[in-house]
Amino acid sequence: MRFLEKKQNNLLPNVSNKNDIILLLGPPSTKSTFDNDIWIYLERIITKKPLIKLGSNKTIVNNVLVLEIDNRGLLVSKKLYNLNDMNELNFSTNKTKQDYTKRSFVYDFLSSMRQKINDPLNKRKKP
Repeated sequence: MRFLEKKQNNLLPNVSNKNDIILLLGPPSTKSTFDNDIWIYLERIITKKPLIKLGSNKTIVNNVLVLEIDNRGLLVSKKLYNLNDMNELNFSTNKTKQDYTKRSFVYDFLSSMRQKINDPLNKRKKP
């Protein structure tokens, strides 16, 4: 059931290389390049809650495997994050006020863009 948890045990830092990782896990979900290559593998299993709970989703497995690979292609480090490592984030409900006055740069810019869109050849009759 937990694919990443079992497979990541076969990866050894400073022993495994990119080819070993691809053979074992396949291509990564996400790649990024900083000083070293970072490969990220995602595993997520979601099920529906009972009808009493209105059938909302419940996350059973949420594993993220982060592999760091050096410029020679060797695995430097690996970190496995699971459902217990997830943080509950609270987002702000505050809203930003829009302050577009007739004297602001944004208002002037948007007005000129609207004018160009409405009359691209500038052949509109002037009042």
